[in-house]
Amino acid sequence: MFFKDVLVDDELKKQLVTLVDENRISHAQLFLGKNGCHNFALALAYAQYINCTDRHDGDSCGKCHSCVMFQKLQHPDLHLIFPNCTYGEVKKDPDSHKLANEFRNFVFASNYHLDYNEWTQTLKGDNKQLAINIRDCAYIISQNSVRSYEGGYKIYILWMAEKIRPEAANKLLKTLEEPESKSLFILLAESSDLILPTILSRTQLVKIPPLTAEIIKAHLIEDEDVDEKLAADIAAISEGSYVKALSLLQDDAELHHLLTEYNIILKSLSAYLQNGRDLARINYLGVQEVLGTIIKDGKEAQKMFLAYLLRMFRNEFLLNKGCSELVKATAEEWKVLDEYRLLFTVKNAGLLLNDCSQAIYHLERNANSNILFTDLYFKLLLDFSKR
Repeated sequence: MFFKDVLVDDELKKQLVTLVDENRISHAQLFLGKNGCHNFALALAYAQYINCTDRHDGDSCGKCHSCVMFQKLQHPDLHLIFPNCTYGEVKKDPDSHKLANEFRNFVFASNYHLDYNEWTQTLKGDNKQLAINIRDCAYIISQNSVRSYEGGYKIYILWMAEKIRPEAANKLLKTLEEPESKSLFILLAESSDLILPTILSRTQLVKIPPLTAEIIKAHLIEDEDVDEKLAADIAAISEGSYVKALSLLQDDAELHHLLTEYNIILKSLSAYLQNGRDLARINYLGVQEVLGTIIKDGKEAQKMFLAYLLRMFRNEFLLNKGCSELVKATAEEWKVLDEYRLLFTVKNAGLLLNDCSQAIYHLERNANSNILFTDLYFKLLLDFSKR
């Protein structure tokens, strides 16, 4: 992986190059970026550059033995650690080393745009707890006690560091604090809040900013041959994530489906407010049908709808307050947003957003979906009244 192929801010790339060129590499670094950012690709480009024997012009050469091995993800001094579970021939005691081939294939198939939910589906782990376990950390410690094979840096890339089990993290602390010479630990995470403070205190933070809509739009047009209007719509709602942009591109119909469901629910809530808070006018049967479809489609569909609801509510409030330049929506969504924007006020916006956030929180902790969505609807009904 070359720096030039990584979709991150050019200034950040230059900073990492400078650290290497000036021999100021911190032995433990935390690359923090939202889901869908190119943090794995950045870590790999950084690692490849460090061990390249003929780097120039701010990038690795791509031709030396080290670069060739890095591009295959098979360099003997590159250790990839990631959340794992039992899968295929690995019937018990799974670890990253045993599933290395599956992970490499996943990386190449994803074109380095890694998504945790997609990895979970790859391992058929929807009902399993994927984690970086104590066996992974024991492997790191054992490898760190021996010299590098090629004489350069030994590099450990820990993708989704939030998934390190507490007992495993504690086992890793001494190694992170006092590693062997020429050892580099790159932890990749989406949220620092889910990482033990003892781990955070031993790493140097590298923040990866989300991609701008313009960059995402340009790459969709160039890489995916998308027409400019569709690329602009998708880039506007991708929230800085190229993974999300690609997902929306692959299923544009899903976006229309979410908007239809949103429209039915908001029409019901609006009818309640506009008709003297008469429950007989809310068309609850139609709402039940929508909620029933969402629940039937499974947990990922439920999360997707709640995230969509949260984004649309934020847009409604911004539109109501005259901040249209901050609204991130497609041309089709704009029409629906304009219809309901007057329902969102300073008094109820915080309550409504909190209702959605709490629903997401409880869903992730395996709350009963039927009860959760019914409760959410009536909470929204109540909080919309507080105008």
